[in-house]
Amino acid sequence: MASIEKYSKPEYLEHLDGGARVDAVTAEDVMQVYQSAAREFEAMGAELVSVAKKCEAMAADVRNAICDAAQAYRQEGKKIFGRIEERVLLAQDVRKTCEDVRRRIGVSAAIGSPSSKSGRIDP
Repeated sequence: MASIEKYSKPEYLEHLDGGARVDAVTAEDVMQVYQSAAREFEAMGAELVSVAKKCEAMAADVRNAICDAAQAYRQEGKKIFGRIEERVLLAQDVRKTCEDVRRRIGVSAAIGSPSSKSGRIDP
């Protein structure tokens, strides 16, 4: 049978005084299984932390992409707004010009035409 000293027990364990050698060896064997499982948990935890960091980085990239897309939509909306405003002003200028031309045509037709209404073209 193997001696108790052959097994390396974790530092946080102590054998009770008066225990049988077989019991001590069995307890250490069980503890080795638990210790091995604890190491696996730690390794798995480190891997999970690494994956979580990658997820956080991806989430930050997604947030940035969303912010960029929203900003691009705002800029496009601003550009379209400006175009509409320019077209409205242009339409107002055209309407004013047309009214001025109609008024001039009406005034010049009245000055240069005979007093009959047959020579005048109404707008």
